[in-house]
Amino acid sequence: MASIVTADQINQFFAAAFSNRDEPPGISVEDVEDGYARVRLTYKDVYLRPGGVISGPMQMSMADTAMYCAIFTKIGIVPSAVTSNLNISFLNPCKAGDVIATGRILKIGKRTAVGEVDIREETMESPASHAMVSFALPNST
Repeated sequence: MASIVTADQINQFFAAAFSNRDEPPGISVEDVEDGYARVRLTYKDVYLRPGGVISGPMQMSMADTAMYCAIFTKIGIVPSAVTSNLNISFLNPCKAGDVIATGRILKIGKRTAVGEVDIREETMESPASHAMVSFALPNST
């Protein structure tokens, strides 16, 4: 089954939804498939924490965004889907560089969606972090 939205459609939604920012967040959707999304954080020095690695809050933001996009592939662009739980395990230091987050839906129902997200700097062989993310879906009735 194919995604019901394209990466370009999601990127356009994000550009419009966050047009009030002084600076774009640097996250773009690269690829979507049914229940899957790959997003990229374009590197900026401000994303580093002391020690020269990508900060935990940025990795959490990537996990949240990747799962949000993966949900869109199933139900369309629904801005009112909201994070209900995000649990992240930091496994390895995330090197300075572009960060890739790949999200996959494990289960989606009428009210909730659950998925997992792999986060790593694009040249890393092992994940920097792994997140389990749940979203509350809007009532369709």
